[in-house]
Amino acid sequence: MPIQSKYSNEEFEALMQDVFIALEKNHADRDLSIMVLGNVLATIFSNQVSAENRMPMVDNFCRILKKSTQSH
Repeated sequence: MPIQSKYSNEEFEALMQDVFIALEKNHADRDLSIMVLGNVLATIFSNQVSAENRMPMVDNFCRILKKSTQSH
């Protein structure tokens, strides 16, 4: 059963495009982009997820990231 997001595709795509534009505007290469996005994620997890839910959510995020980046 597919997961239903509470966000529309348009909302998601618009925000993702804004992030890409910011990285391109600053000529961020792969390493800098990954560092910046990693720090953004760490800040979100630290500031917006309760301590008891943080590690399970981080683990789940990492599992999904690994799965989404596997070669098909």
